[in-house]
Amino acid sequence: GIQTSEDSKFFGLSAGFDSFSNEGKELIIQYQAKYEKDVECGGGYVKIGPKMSDATTFGDPTVYNIMFGPDKCGYTKRTHLIFNYKGKNVLKKSDLAYKQEGEGTSHVYRLVVKPDNTVLVEIDEEKIYEGSLKEDWEMLAAKEISDPDDKKPSDWVDDSMMDDPEDKKPADWVEEKRMVDTDAKKPDDWDDEEDGEWEAPTKDNPEYKGDWSVKRISNPGYKGFWEAKKIANPEYVDEEALYSYADFGFIGFDLWQVKGGSIFDNIIITDDKSEADVFAKKWKALSEVEAAKKKEEDEAKKAETPETKSEDKDEDDDDEDGKPDSEEM
Repeated sequence: GIQTSEDSKFFGLSAGFDSFSNEGKELIIQYQAKYEKDVECGGGYVKIGPKMSDATTFGDPTVYNIMFGPDKCGYTKRTHLIFNYKGKNVLKKSDLAYKQEGEGTSHVYRLVVKPDNTVLVEIDEEKIYEGSLKEDWEMLAAKEISDPDDKKPSDWVDDSMMDDPEDKKPADWVEEKRMVDTDAKKPDDWDDEEDGEWEAPTKDNPEYKGDWSVKRISNPGYKGFWEAKKIANPEYVDEEALYSYADFGFIGFDLWQVKGGSIFDNIIITDDKSEADVFAKKWKALSEVEAAKKKEEDEAKKAETPETKSEDKDEDDDDEDGKPDSEEM
């Protein structure tokens, strides 16, 4: 496999192949990813796109057809699946689940793009998504739009609540928070010429009740939220070949990772499921070995009980006691 070796670094690697189109057939993209440690912030996705004239220029500006794989930064985690449509990279409307958990274990990613414009995503041979390019990606214009000529009636009431016309502020309601302290007296030594005109200080008003507000009641005239009626979108054009790309000629990793150490292996692009299954079996065998090793490591950590750690500390203390005293010079 290939591995990202350093922390806080951009990585770029691509491989070219003879151009092909997936028109009229399934496209299967599959690869294996293993994070030796928590990446913290970074990706582990692949980009697949048209033939490049100069592979040395591969990087972020490089045009691709599909981007697929895990992406994480802090608490934001998802499995990316982006399709390029008419020069625009279109993200899925809702994120796919992030499954690149468990450092030290490999995961296998499979994307299947079908001629009926549907997509299947499997991670570790488990289906996490199956759906429609037309419905779950905003590639096409909306079928319907709001009628620009439809206007809200002048008597339409869209406030669900209203002030109670019968609710009146009580006559004895006090809204003044502070009041003049009538018990305060002008100091005998107060000099109006030097100190200015004396004013009595204020104090908290014991009768203060707060700001008064009228009671709210349900509005009997409420008709609900108004929406313009929908009409057919004159700009909508259906397309039966959203899935199809005229040219695939490279696959590459274009990644930023805070923590390196990610390993990618068993990469395959095919239209034959049985070929992809052979590669998946390699992952399965490796996964079982990794799972057994991880179990051993976890059990070993559990075996380090507090009593064991205490005994180790006691032995260290005994060693300290056994050391000869240093001689005074």
